[in-house]
Amino acid sequence: MMIHPQYDPVALALGPVEVHWYGLMYLLAFAAAYGLAWYRSTKRDNWSTDMVSDLVFFGALGVILGGRVGYVLFYQFSELIENPAYLFKVWEGGMSFHGGLIGVMLGMLYFARKYKKTPFQVLDFIVPCVPTGLLFGRIGNYINGELWGRVSDGGYNWLTYFPQAAGFDMQLLQANPELQDIMIEVNGQYLLPRHPSQLYEAFAEGLLLFLFLWWYSSKPRPRMAVTGIFMLGYGFSRFVIEFFRQPDVDQGFILLGWMTKGQILSAPMIIIGFILLIYAYKRGIYDWGKQAAY
Repeated sequence: MMIHPQYDPVALALGPVEVHWYGLMYLLAFAAAYGLAWYRSTKRDNWSTDMVSDLVFFGALGVILGGRVGYVLFYQFSELIENPAYLFKVWEGGMSFHGGLIGVMLGMLYFARKYKKTPFQVLDFIVPCVPTGLLFGRIGNYINGELWGRVSDGGYNWLTYFPQAAGFDMQLLQANPELQDIMIEVNGQYLLPRHPSQLYEAFAEGLLLFLFLWWYSSKPRPRMAVTGIFMLGYGFSRFVIEFFRQPDVDQGFILLGWMTKGQILSAPMIIIGFILLIYAYKRGIYDWGKQAAY
């Protein structure tokens, strides 16, 4: 087991200019998306590098705006009602993947209309590039010591003590004295071993999903199928890993006594992914390759 190093949130300081780790992860995510999309455009006759620049711009805008609005609506709605200006307090943090996904889809709809493509032609092209952004984002969560996992007494070597969770650990210790057997004291704080769920998500939603999508989309697939695989893959990964991730303190388990907000938002993605896959192969419309109808 290890203790989270509590990294300095500033990754790079150039005089008065400070670059935070989370901002750096966003920069790497957008750069990776652009590079991968540019490469994919060289393998398609109906995509250009100029189109890729527009596509990544609208996607980045959708991630930032949708992620923030989604976080406030899905997780801090009561705060928004009490103080509408909270929506604009981005310096306090708070982004939602599901909100970002909706924002990206809206951006892709605008892009599709501008370039006279169908929405799924655009989504099938770009979604294989998305998991790298999830990978960098979850690494940023881990570096910041946020969104940590649930307490575990499993004795796994990779369990982590998060000093950032000291307040929550103390509450658990007071309610469950038996947890003292797995507690350690660090600088006067009592800590419990937790799953580093940020790294689980980085691996499953990021690396594994990227590798599979990149392989799957490297061959001609029916329209909607690549998007369906992404929806299904992300939804399933997130749903499972939520069992290891600590629910938001102001949310807890909100359905059936065990489902978290993340699982409720991910379940429809699994269903939609299945439907898209079945419909895609039933229609059999291809946008590139020998079976494409140009």
